[in-house]
Amino acid sequence: MTLAFLTTPLLGLVDTAVVGQFGDAALLGGLAAGAVVFDVVFTTFNFLRSGTTGLVAQAFGRGDTLEEQAVFWRAVLVAAIAGLVLAACAPLFSLAGQWFMDAGPRVSETMGTYIHIRMLAAPFSLINYAILGYVLGRGEGNLGLAFQLILNSVNMLLSVVLGLQLGWGVAGVAWGTVGGEITAMLFGLAIVMRRFRAAPSLPRARIFNMAAFVRMMSLNRDIMIRSFSLLAAFALFTRQGAQFDTVTLAANAVLMNLFLIAAYFLDGFATAAEQLAGRAIGARAAAPFRRAVRLTLLWGFGLAGAAALIMLAYGAPLIALITTAPDVRAEADIYLAWAAFTPLSGVLAFQMDGVFIGATWSRDMRNMMLLSFVAFVIGLFMLTPIFANHGLWAALHVFLLTRGLSLFWILRQRMRTAF
Repeated sequence: MTLAFLTTPLLGLVDTAVVGQFGDAALLGGLAAGAVVFDVVFTTFNFLRSGTTGLVAQAFGRGDTLEEQAVFWRAVLVAAIAGLVLAACAPLFSLAGQWFMDAGPRVSETMGTYIHIRMLAAPFSLINYAILGYVLGRGEGNLGLAFQLILNSVNMLLSVVLGLQLGWGVAGVAWGTVGGEITAMLFGLAIVMRRFRAAPSLPRARIFNMAAFVRMMSLNRDIMIRSFSLLAAFALFTRQGAQFDTVTLAANAVLMNLFLIAAYFLDGFATAAEQLAGRAIGARAAAPFRRAVRLTLLWGFGLAGAAALIMLAYGAPLIALITTAPDVRAEADIYLAWAAFTPLSGVLAFQMDGVFIGATWSRDMRNMMLLSFVAFVIGLFMLTPIFANHGLWAALHVFLLTRGLSLFWILRQRMRTAF
């Protein structure tokens, strides 16, 4: 799953590099701003992936194959309805994003183009969340890798062809995403349906069991609040960068791609924690639970340190590869060290998220995320007036550290009572 998740930030890197070849900071800033608006909307619905993973993992731990199927179809039903609503609301999201970012007219125009096209993929994207959640809940990392490779490789290929070779720019990048999401959904549904046909028949009443639906929606509500708070912090980060100037906005967008590469790299172990912790909770097995926590943390910290060193050593050449704009390159080099150390600040947060999602301790995760968001806002208002963009990056580190340490403190209490 580490390899699978790495394809997602590589996609963002390719999209940024495609637009960056035009040498226009306004286009790069518009892509970054549009991606933030899209991510705020869609990561809010990330519960369709993580919530499904936790519930399927616990059913897998109990040996309840019918409940595994039921969880999947409940998630698909919610995904299809929510996706159609989101696609219909694309113009509203575009207007809201332009108002929130408050950037220049060319940045706003580019952002609007990106959002209008990419939001057409909403139903397919959310169904893909449910498919991936089911696969990961069963611990099938190879299948998860294949699914992500198809999704992101088709997306990247189309983005390069449409955005760069045909000269469609940001619109081509957005249409590439739509094509990738549709292709991945068809592949995922074909695999899952073939498996379900060979399994015992699932009664329709099992899917619409109200007690199970209430539990799923309660879990999803808490994860939604958590995800929205996370993306709200990233949106505030991007908006504050836009308030400095367009070059700073573009430089921060380039550096955030480096941060996201490290974050998704570490998410592979967080996903392992989700599945292993969920299976242990479902089987009421304390020793495997503690072992999963210990091993994912050890590996996570080791890889976070390696990622930080690689970013420090090779960050500057990578920045030069992403964008041809000399002013953006120079600005990004100034703040490279801040981005390079984000894996170490964030590793505990990523791993603890995985444990809490797998155990479905969603209320604690929600509350600690809200606490961390408050800490980020305080850091934003205290540090940026004094240190400008350096203060903005420092506030991001405060956010990551608060998330990890607060969840780790809660975990010690939860483990005393869970088993």
